[in-house]
Amino acid sequence: MPYPSALVSPATDAARDAAPVLAALAPPERGTLLRDLSGVLREHTGRLVALAREETHLDETRLRGEVLRTCVQLDMFAEIAEEGTYLDVMIDRADAEALPAPRPDIRRMLIPLGPVAVFTASNFPFAFSVLGADSASAIAAGCPVVVKAHEGHPRLTDLTAALAAEILPTGALSVVHGRDAGRALVTHPVVQAVGFTGSTAGGRALFDLAAQRPDPIPFYGELGSLNPVVITPAALVARGKDLVGEYIGSVTRSQGQLCTKPGLLFLPEGHGLDESLHRAISATRPAPMLGPWIADAYRATLDELAAHPSVHRISRTSTDGGRTGVRADGPEAALLTVTARDLRANTELLQECFGPASTVVTYTPVEDLLATLRLLPGSLTASIFGQEGADEEMSRIIWSTLRAGRLIWNDWPTGVAVTRAMHHGGPWPATTSPLHTSVGGTSVARWLRPVAYQNVPEGLLPEPLRTSNPWLVPQRPGA
Repeated sequence: MPYPSALVSPATDAARDAAPVLAALAPPERGTLLRDLSGVLREHTGRLVALAREETHLDETRLRGEVLRTCVQLDMFAEIAEEGTYLDVMIDRADAEALPAPRPDIRRMLIPLGPVAVFTASNFPFAFSVLGADSASAIAAGCPVVVKAHEGHPRLTDLTAALAAEILPTGALSVVHGRDAGRALVTHPVVQAVGFTGSTAGGRALFDLAAQRPDPIPFYGELGSLNPVVITPAALVARGKDLVGEYIGSVTRSQGQLCTKPGLLFLPEGHGLDESLHRAISATRPAPMLGPWIADAYRATLDELAAHPSVHRISRTSTDGGRTGVRADGPEAALLTVTARDLRANTELLQECFGPASTVVTYTPVEDLLATLRLLPGSLTASIFGQEGADEEMSRIIWSTLRAGRLIWNDWPTGVAVTRAMHHGGPWPATTSPLHTSVGGTSVARWLRPVAYQNVPEGLLPEPLRTSNPWLVPQRPGA
């Protein structure tokens, strides 16, 4: 159903007017905008971090690191914009001798989609927010952005947008607030694509709205992920106790509020690490979560999973008779355990518990493990801890069985490097579009579409397709 466009019309009207202005900017001009945005974040880091701490409860070290990551990301997209490789310019010159028939002059490139909507994430108030990866890649592509602010940090969103407005062309970046405004954005005819990071339920609802429009549009949603981690028998023998501490650290990092948190740890049956797991989880301390809506959902999901007859729970001493600890300083971390056989028989247990909890799955090598891995939904990541010289064949089989966007060897999935090669995506429910990424250099491709120009005179061609090549972008022959 359509939602009142008046909720977002000022922002979408401004984005519509800004679209041709941004699209016409030469690569160096787009690069300058992105570098200036990076500079303004660096200049105002202290002010932004102070406000972020008030609204998100994240600590200062984490927030300052996230601002730096966001700046590095903006600088990376500035380089990508300046190079022009992302335009994917391809030229096939006319050839009267071509087979099977004479060929006309065909020149192809990627052009901006137009105004796009970006939904900010609660757990990354900078890196997946106003000037995060979605917005930075869209601006690099030449697309204006209308940002849907997250309810968890509205003042920070407005301040960041105000700083950006001092640099960007009028209408290139706007902000709207409220869930109805978000739905109105997805259904507004000016909006040509949507970037979203959030829950599976919320993302699916918006994805359906985008698909049900009279003119359906791409919806790039990053949703839920279990991020399985497999420890091989050889790795267990070599360094099992060390891996326990690293595992708990990865699970509880940022109070478990990371989309790459390891939600499933596969350990060989009879692993002998029960005491180490209990000691490690008991050593953790509760901390505030981003808001009551996340803390309540965490408690509800964890209690539902823990109540299943096939599941055993390992956690600190609870304060409410066995259910998730309800404390003023935040929910407690917890581990659940289940056998691979029982997990296969009860696939309702395969649901993300967003927060400081994870499930240990015990398996017997190797068919028991593979049979379970085949049932897992798509994930952002899949990790193997193995021993070189012993586990290569097993690892290849595991990776061919799992469906994930990033395959990791002997490292934990939490932490997403800001590099051109990074792929942060995966099959449903990790994302709604497994062909694309929300982090990394190729994320700019989400906001572009290909157009071929046939027999068009030099003066009518876009600058990147002209023989004179005034933008000096890479041009490659198609044939």
